[in-house]
Amino acid sequence: MSYETIDKVRVWGKVDESALKQAQTCAYHGSVVQALLMADHHKGYSQPIGGVIAYEGQISPSGVGYDIACGNKAVRTNLTADDVKPRIKSVMDQIARSVEFGVGRVNQQKVDHELFDDPDWSVYKQIGGNVHDKLKKLARDQLGTVGSGNHYVDIFEEPSTGRIWIGNHFGSRGFGHKTASGFLNLAAGRDFLGKAPGESMDQPPVLFDLDSETGDMYYRAMKLAGRYAYAGRDYVIEQVLGILGATSDFEVHNHHNFAWKEKHEGKDCIVVRKGATPSAPGQLGFIGGSMADISVIVRGKNTAENAESFYSTVHGAGRIMSRTQAAGKMNWKTRVRIGGEITEERMMNAVKQFDVELRGAGTDESPFVYRKLQEVLDAHSETIDVLHTLKPIGVAMAGANEFDPYKD
Repeated sequence: MSYETIDKVRVWGKVDESALKQAQTCAYHGSVVQALLMADHHKGYSQPIGGVIAYEGQISPSGVGYDIACGNKAVRTNLTADDVKPRIKSVMDQIARSVEFGVGRVNQQKVDHELFDDPDWSVYKQIGGNVHDKLKKLARDQLGTVGSGNHYVDIFEEPSTGRIWIGNHFGSRGFGHKTASGFLNLAAGRDFLGKAPGESMDQPPVLFDLDSETGDMYYRAMKLAGRYAYAGRDYVIEQVLGILGATSDFEVHNHHNFAWKEKHEGKDCIVVRKGATPSAPGQLGFIGGSMADISVIVRGKNTAENAESFYSTVHGAGRIMSRTQAAGKMNWKTRVRIGGEITEERMMNAVKQFDVELRGAGTDESPFVYRKLQEVLDAHSETIDVLHTLKPIGVAMAGANEFDPYKD
């Protein structure tokens, strides 16, 4: 087997002690069936990123996290690199102008969608007050916007075929964040839309019994946020297809911050994956690397080790350097960063060497703050097959001074 078991936690890849400590805390709270760490694991809020916790009859809003249903979508287009590379600068300019990146952004083109008639909006009416109207308006305003942090829109070339792919990475935006913080507030006896006090990154998980009123409400709200995230990623992909003048013939779409009802080791489980991609036998997933690294399309294997991973794998390469360490500390009055180990010149040299046209992004998202994706994929070679290897030729992200405290 490619993993080791450390005090109830199955661990793939190189051990990050702070993430392991968080996973061990999770393993000892609630009706836990199994705790696991994927090879891209690193410290998160309560449950580590790259962490998977399977419960019997319980769900964890802190485990799913603030960016409910963060995930990836990738599509293969009918275009080739020869069609796109000569105009990649103008393509990336159009993407940066047309797609809304950043904290609190609203879509200038209001998007109507059937999900706004979804019966699960009744959860927010059940909570009472002005919660329903406020969150639904926020969701309408932000549908189709990307956000900040490590969220992106990329243009890829598949070197083996020359085909062009489009990929994106983001979740349920402010709607998902307010849903997560709202249920965490309810668990602590605060108003849903109240301001949460400062909480420790290492605090034990917040748990709801799934058959309780609050647990059922959270589960329904989480699923609604999942449908919202899917709709947003669909919208942005369609935008970029329009910019390219392309069509698509193949797609991969998956969440990696979510909870699923699954059966494992003979038990009915709620599997909470934070920064972990589902990988059931035959299931496809899109896993992104850094702005100067490969991304991949994978498929779950039908192996004993994949079953022992609770059909989970990595969602990215995994951070090895904090945002503050990389970019320095932001003075929000002057909007100037102080300190930081990675200079913009160093980042841009790496991007240039990888032949990527970059729009936005700060040094806290530079290639130097992540592991190499192949390293973490190798740790899961017994659980997934790599079907397509993609190389970025264009990357668009929020500007350098955008900040999102709840990115995954």
